Amino acid sequence: MAEAQRISTGIEELDEALEGGIPQGSWVVATGEPGVGKSILCMHFAYAGLKAGDPVVYVTTEQEFKDVIAQAKQLGMDFSKYPTYSLGWRREPEELPQIVVVDIFGLLKVARQLTEKAKEAEGARRYAALSVDTLIEAIDEAYKVLEVVEEERGSPTRHVRLVIDSMSAFWVDKPVMARKYSYQLKIATHRDNVTALLTSQYAPTTRQAYGFGLEHIADGVIHMWMDDVETTKEVRRHLIIKKMRMTNHARNAFDVEIEPGKGLVLRPTRSS
Repeated sequence: MAEAQRISTGIEELDEALEGGIPQGSWVVATGEPGVGKSILCMHFAYAGLKAGDPVVYVTTEQEFKDVIAQAKQLGMDFSKYPTYSLGWRREPEELPQIVVVDIFGLLKVARQLTEKAKEAEGARRYAALSVDTLIEAIDEAYKVLEVVEEERGSPTRHVRLVIDSMSAFWVDKPVMARKYSYQLKIATHRDNVTALLTSQYAPTTRQAYGFGLEHIADGVIHMWMDDVETTKEVRRHLIIKKMRMTNHARNAFDVEIEPGKGLVLRPTRSS
């Protein structure tokens, strides 16, 4: 069997724990409650792609991309150096972008377009911005803008990094549908030439996922958490690789620090 091509996470210690990085074509889910660093992990993954010349599709439902850019710059990642286009913009791209952003405004625009098409073809179906159908269409549209596909729903001709932060927004009102929506998304968008990092929110009170299913379809699961702050009287973040196919990954947990100019810094956990 040929050795899997490895895709860097952008964090040296995490790459080492994954035998060099994520196997190309994998779907990896970062899980955890708010504040543990999932979005920053997404920034590292996307920025490593930009530096390597990979086109990036960056779906953000948690914040506007300008806020992502501002936070990333504080952590040593300057996204502004790379041509960027947002699906929410009314104007066409002035140059070939290296990163296409799909935020709530882009999803709203795509949802309106799908609704108009439905009126012409099949009747009065109305598409919501935070629906999996809209998300799939938006990702396909992003591939076209990046000029990495030659045919409708075709496989990208270059390696693409896909970030979705977070998937929980697409089933927050229907958590029992999480598994169905997860399968629908993976069937429609999984390609050997696309490596994906998706995040899933856990509730701080129950430490349970908002819906079950995404972890089951994932090739890899990176779980992030923090100790109970009422007990420790400080913020202590941790990360562990729970699963990664085709990889003899590290089994130990890491302590996680968020440092200015560096982002996520992993060290062997103090309890080991």
